[in-house]
Amino acid sequence: MISFLGLCIENLIQTVKYILKGNLKKDSVLSRAAMISYDSLPIALSIVFIAAAVIAIQISKQFLMSGAESYVGGFLAVALIRELAPGFAALAISARAGTAISAEIANMKVTSQVDAIKTLKVDPVGYYFAPRIIAGAFTVPMVVILAELFGILGGMIVSYFAIGLHPNRYMSSVWLWLNTRDIYISILKGFIFGVIIPLICATQGYKTHGGAKGVGISTTKAAIKSTVFLLMADLIITFLFYVV
Repeated sequence: MISFLGLCIENLIQTVKYILKGNLKKDSVLSRAAMISYDSLPIALSIVFIAAAVIAIQISKQFLMSGAESYVGGFLAVALIRELAPGFAALAISARAGTAISAEIANMKVTSQVDAIKTLKVDPVGYYFAPRIIAGAFTVPMVVILAELFGILGGMIVSYFAIGLHPNRYMSSVWLWLNTRDIYISILKGFIFGVIIPLICATQGYKTHGGAKGVGISTTKAAIKSTVFLLMADLIITFLFYVV
């Protein structure tokens, strides 16, 4: 994992150099943005919505028993914005788009398309990595924001039907507990996750060998490694902003 992380950093530096040279094409970024975030939007929003609904079911009656039902919205909003929405949205995008990125680049590698790019004197790392990383960095935070809104909405609906909590009381609690700093940190998480997902998955795909079997192995490893690195990054960001 350490050697793989070093390879990812090398690829990221090479990608940044490629971008700074002005070789990045806008159309390529837009198509990758649609593949990474827009196509993953339904599953990401559904997961966060359901997760928020489940948590609301679990806590609403407990809060009601202690007379603190008016705090359900605030508690859920903080949990969503700080952790659940960025984490679940990133994992959903990684599972859907990240594995697709790895499989696509792995297939190019085993079919010698990467070698063909090299013969044209084009940097294959920058050519393949840059559009995906830029697209992920700028669109994953948007998915995170939408996921936060859907999660809060899901908690409100469930709280109303579970304990009869009026939406006005729910939203009043949300606004009372909401902190703009938490929102900024969640957007930062989305940005970092948006870089990590394509970087990890593209790197894994780029080091593929062994034909069709190697493509399958790389796709599986990309899913595992992206999940591990996302959780590690989440832990580090949370520690830096909420502990230190």
